[in-house]
Amino acid sequence: MTTMPPAGLKPKPAAGRPRSSFDPRLLMLVRGLVWAGNAIVARATSAEVPPIGLAFWRWVIAAAVVAPFALRHVRRDARAMLDRWPIMLLLSALGIAFFNAALYIAAHETTALNIVMLQTALPVLVVLATYLLFRDTVTATQAVGIALSLAGALTLISHGDAHVLTELTFNVGDLWMLAACVGYALYTALLRLRPDVHPLSFLWASFVVGAGLLLPFYLFESAHGFPMPLNAHALLAIGYVAVFASAIGYFAYNRCVELLGANTAGLAVYLVPVFGTILAILLLGEHPQVYHFVGIGLIAAGIVLATRRKA
Repeated sequence: MTTMPPAGLKPKPAAGRPRSSFDPRLLMLVRGLVWAGNAIVARATSAEVPPIGLAFWRWVIAAAVVAPFALRHVRRDARAMLDRWPIMLLLSALGIAFFNAALYIAAHETTALNIVMLQTALPVLVVLATYLLFRDTVTATQAVGIALSLAGALTLISHGDAHVLTELTFNVGDLWMLAACVGYALYTALLRLRPDVHPLSFLWASFVVGAGLLLPFYLFESAHGFPMPLNAHALLAIGYVAVFASAIGYFAYNRCVELLGANTAGLAVYLVPVFGTILAILLLGEHPQVYHFVGIGLIAAGIVLATRRKA
């Protein structure tokens, strides 16, 4: 599913970017696993943790976690990133600042079910974004794979009951979630234009820029009656989203986009309900049902079809 950008937009091969020594599709599994917990954490703490505060401190802590591994590369790559500051700013705004703040705002207004359901639109939006920006296309086999994965995700979300989907109600929180997905689709499509630097350099710099973009909104939120509480729930929430959903999740996703292409990497979102189902069975004692096997089977078949071409 990997296609090349138009002439003049293709970044030069990077000597500093490490080669992958394993199947990059494993990165999709990592991203799906950590993403499964992100919406749950946001919804579970929405009553006490402010959305912008959670997003801001997420990136501050994530930048601190990545720094010991990244700074030696940042010293070498700083000039290249400064020379490409417009795309650095745009990517940080779309994928770091806006997407996560919008998701956390949505979690205050809508249900976790609606958030996960609306996320299933993300792979389709990525395909649309790559086509509009770069005229990327997908083959018939890849389109079938995306459709199968979407059907499998909806099967898991609805528990195999189509009436669940028809009875969903939507509110302003769902509009925030849809806007977040559009922003992340653009981020995914535009990642090919990022500076030709080490992945850790880009990761750290985008976290820092994203936190800086959120700072004025965080200060405004805190000054108007919703400061970040210093309690166990808030600290655990920030710790999870900073280490797992941010440092680990974004490194895996960015590399997945680089190695497999944007359209393929976007399919990682369909693994969110898969891991949510598996965790519910293992940790919450939920009993496996037929729809679990049907949904997971459809997602697996779809991803296999959609990733048959080598990156």
